[in-house]
Amino acid sequence: MMKRRKFIEQSSLAGIGLASIGTMSFSSDSLKDAIIGHGDYKYKVDLNWGKLNSERFPVQDCHEMVQDAKGRIILLTNHTQNNVLIYDKSGKLLDSWGTNYPGAHGLTLHDENGTEFLYICDNNRHEVIKTTLDGKVMQVLPFPKETGKYQKKEEYIPTETTIADNGDIYVADGYGAQYITHYDAKGNVKNVFGGPGDEDHLFNNAHGICIDDRDAANPTLLITARQQNKLKRFSLAGEYLETIDLPGAYICRPVIHNKQVYLATIWSGDGSEGTGFISILDDNNKLVSAPGGSTPTYQNGNLEPMHQSLKIFRHPHDVCIDEDENIYVAQWNSWNTYPIKLYRV
Repeated sequence: MMKRRKFIEQSSLAGIGLASIGTMSFSSDSLKDAIIGHGDYKYKVDLNWGKLNSERFPVQDCHEMVQDAKGRIILLTNHTQNNVLIYDKSGKLLDSWGTNYPGAHGLTLHDENGTEFLYICDNNRHEVIKTTLDGKVMQVLPFPKETGKYQKKEEYIPTETTIADNGDIYVADGYGAQYITHYDAKGNVKNVFGGPGDEDHLFNNAHGICIDDRDAANPTLLITARQQNKLKRFSLAGEYLETIDLPGAYICRPVIHNKQVYLATIWSGDGSEGTGFISILDDNNKLVSAPGGSTPTYQNGNLEPMHQSLKIFRHPHDVCIDEDENIYVAQWNSWNTYPIKLYRV
């Protein structure tokens, strides 16, 4: 496998003449044999994966993607003609549903005793909605007035959820008041922490959240502080533990796969429009590959500021990683385009 990867990498790079200086832009044809990424995490690009008839199955912002136990790729978009599109791994459409989620933003999948459910964060409805995989509503979490942090629902704009093994629900209010609300499985508030600010235990754009279970005996929360270019770790009880600095990388939600952390990076450098790439952290939380971005370089243990180097992505908003370690990339505000697939080589 490694010999094959090396051969593909060398022949493809030679064919398109990838440079390390400046930002390069590619069409579908020029990317046909291109390899992007760094180190052991390199990928072939398929810009045409998931393309559909835009009149029958239009998308607006492609916000997030998950994979269910059947291997299906589930995409959430805020286009109310079909908020959810369900693909197979080849990009064939299998199903679609949803007309009631105008602010569809966060999408989390959770296996509950052998049955999978989706948790949708809706910015416009100011709610979190739990559904079956075919769209039946099972539970609604309204704005958490009981926490004392909100006077009206418009102040609460949830962006992401994560679900613990015991069914506890954590909601990140990334576009609202920056609090993390911790519920039990029935929707009763157990805790609230975070809030706006630049201190270690506070957030500037708590955009994404996930449970980091790589240490099975000690699961923790990884929470994005996107405008701060930081990934912050908390205990499940809401205690601040550490910060992972990713200068120049405006990261969305963290996605754990095996021992790695994958993050869509919606902007880079100074945060200019259309400057996204993908970030991949190793088991030591070091940035080891940045498909579409500059080469990760550490000096004295600190990451040098990152920037986009290949104009493949515009605004990556989420990643989904399948069992073959291919990456599916959903993009926000990217001309109503469908997801991009990166094939691991």
